[in-house]
Amino acid sequence: MRVEALLFDTYGTLVDWRSSLLDELAAFGRARGLRHDWTAFLAEWKACYRPGMDAVNRGETAWTTIEAIYRTRLAELLRARAIAASPEEIDHLTQGWWRLRPWPDTVTGLARLKNRHVISPLSNASFVGMVHLAKFAGLPWDCVITAVNARRYKPHPDVYRTALALLGLPAERVMLVAAHNYDLDAAQTLGFRTAFVPRPLEYGPGHTTDLVAEGKWDVVVDSVEGLAAALGG
Repeated sequence: MRVEALLFDTYGTLVDWRSSLLDELAAFGRARGLRHDWTAFLAEWKACYRPGMDAVNRGETAWTTIEAIYRTRLAELLRARAIAASPEEIDHLTQGWWRLRPWPDTVTGLARLKNRHVISPLSNASFVGMVHLAKFAGLPWDCVITAVNARRYKPHPDVYRTALALLGLPAERVMLVAAHNYDLDAAQTLGFRTAFVPRPLEYGPGHTTDLVAEGKWDVVVDSVEGLAAALGG
């Protein structure tokens, strides 16, 4: 198996979005003396992710970034709870998606993989979001590829094909690394190599999805460092 480039799903696979955003929301609440169930709030906020992207993929709404989708929903949730927030404060909370802590194995694993492979995100995030996240979390990318490049969201095939065109590589020389089986399935259908790195804590206690490999992926490991070892790095 000759793999020249590795593309990484990022939210959940490489960074712990849930605990990072819970800390952001808790800090927002403390500054206002609010007692609120921020865990439930975050679950409602995150729930806009897939419907918003699917509407874009179906052509029902014009192209918009994931930050715009999140910002609109955040403003709705704050209004529904009569929580006052300025536009700047809403922007800052939305940009919490740019300030997510990496899983403990992420940065060292990526550094090892970078020695032998081109590494890049292939994320539904915006380009600017991935750039800021890389700076915050210390993700040592060679380049940045996101849904913005394709103006579609995973698992639309245009996202994966756009990545191949930008890299100038055939699918069999590129591996998608993800903690989500649906993402790997979409990539494998187009001929990509695949690696599954489950993150059982992504959604916190009671997480029930993507705990095991649901397809015949090329590599199944429990960490990015494990992936580096499996690929000889």
